[in-house]
Amino acid sequence: MHTVWKGAISFGLVHVPVKMFSATEDKDISMRYIHKTCITPLAYVRKCQTCDKEVEWDEITKGYEYEPGRFVLFEKEELETISGEANKEIKILDFVNLTDIDPVYFQKTYYLGPGDTGAGAYNLLLDSMRQTGKIGIAKVSIRSKSSLAAIRVIENCLALETIFYPDEIRPISQVPNLPEKVTVNERELDMAKMLISQLSSPFEPEKYKDEYRGRLLEAIEHKIAGEEVQAAPALQKTSVIDLMAALQASLDATKSSDDGKVTLESDATVTEEKKPKAKPRAKKAKEPVT
Repeated sequence: MHTVWKGAISFGLVHVPVKMFSATEDKDISMRYIHKTCITPLAYVRKCQTCDKEVEWDEITKGYEYEPGRFVLFEKEELETISGEANKEIKILDFVNLTDIDPVYFQKTYYLGPGDTGAGAYNLLLDSMRQTGKIGIAKVSIRSKSSLAAIRVIENCLALETIFYPDEIRPISQVPNLPEKVTVNERELDMAKMLISQLSSPFEPEKYKDEYRGRLLEAIEHKIAGEEVQAAPALQKTSVIDLMAALQASLDATKSSDDGKVTLESDATVTEEKKPKAKPRAKKAKEPVT
């Protein structure tokens, strides 16, 4: 793996040299914009509108627009000094329980491997965190951006999760149409809880696949072979009106497999309950005008 950052974790007066590696990778299939007329890929050009020319990377800096059309400029070294990235330190401020952090705060995960020196300090921090069940809340600067971070143990490795600051989380009050008071039918609630119970199982990430990526790769292979791509028609599901009927149908569709797990059949659908049409009323005979 490629090292994206080198530095040290500090807690108290202890320094643990570490190397940082990206723990995740984006497996999206990359598509390029193509000019239909000549099948030429379109290029991204860094062009200055004033000078009317393409700009090289060594001519580019960063700036903040404090008024329309007016900027203050910063060099890379200035931003590194301001962010504290130059000291290459992950400073642990507190130790907390992982369950205390809402998942909405988490951003990106990195693995922290031992540095070229200090393997003993790395093992000490890893094992002490594992045995206490605590995670460290730290501050770190990566690529001129200061972040809060959670340091935790994954198997026999320290991991760092960058997390948002509280003022970066949008308040729930901004979500439109939220109910002021939640009221539900007790029978529907009991059935919903029963359905959740029947569909509950341990989290097994390996059983979840990116079906879109698989279909897209298959379509790419067909197109390379000169074949037409036939898309399966989507199943039309009717709107569900009767919640009780929907819950009961879902419960009926669950079945126990050989290993005792309960699954929901993929072809189980709930249709809208149709009401019998009212008979047309007989038209009243008009009274003769006298």
